[in-house]
Amino acid sequence: MASLLEKVQTLIAANLHALVDEALKANSLAVIDQYIRQVENNLEDLEDAAATIGGETKTLKRKYDEFSAKAAELDRNIDLMLKEGKQELAVAAQSKLNSTTRLAETYKTQFERQQAEYQKLLDAKLKLEAKLTTVKQEREEMQALLDLAKSKELTAKTMQSLDNLMGSGDQDVARMAESIRARLDKAQARSEMQAQRLDVQMDELLERNTLETQLAERKKRLGLG
Repeated sequence: MASLLEKVQTLIAANLHALVDEALKANSLAVIDQYIRQVENNLEDLEDAAATIGGETKTLKRKYDEFSAKAAELDRNIDLMLKEGKQELAVAAQSKLNSTTRLAETYKTQFERQQAEYQKLLDAKLKLEAKLTTVKQEREEMQALLDLAKSKELTAKTMQSLDNLMGSGDQDVARMAESIRARLDKAQARSEMQAQRLDVQMDELLERNTLETQLAERKKRLGLG
């Protein structure tokens, strides 16, 4: 269980900004896709572990309640026995009460420990799900940026070819090339506008991640859990 939580904490703590930088440098989404696969696999393991620990927690709680009820009943019976002068029965019942109480306390301790583990798993699951949502949004924006980059590269090559045509001396070819180039200029302008919008969205997301990290550090310093 500890190793699973350690792996999950490592994934939660992953620097998405660094992943994005690496993907941009490689001009590929492979590094982000690998991270997403790791998160999804660990989420499945978390859900299975949480279901197991949750079931054990319920069983221990039921056992604790059961033996607590038995202890309470024995306690009442001992009072009745003493009132009726049944000393020997009271002694036997007191012995049974002691062992029942110890067993109830054992179940209580186990229940509280398992409950704490169960809560850790649930907290980790929520955090990892949030991280997965964020990285998938990052991936969509990265895909759009890479597509724009490829489009601009193709546009640049096409415009170079048109420049060569425009300088060929044939007026008809030159006019056609100029018309195509004007359309490409417009398309490129649209692409740049879209890229700016995506850049703004990415900057806002990265800034939000930075702010959340700063607030988490501040809460830790203030002892706010």
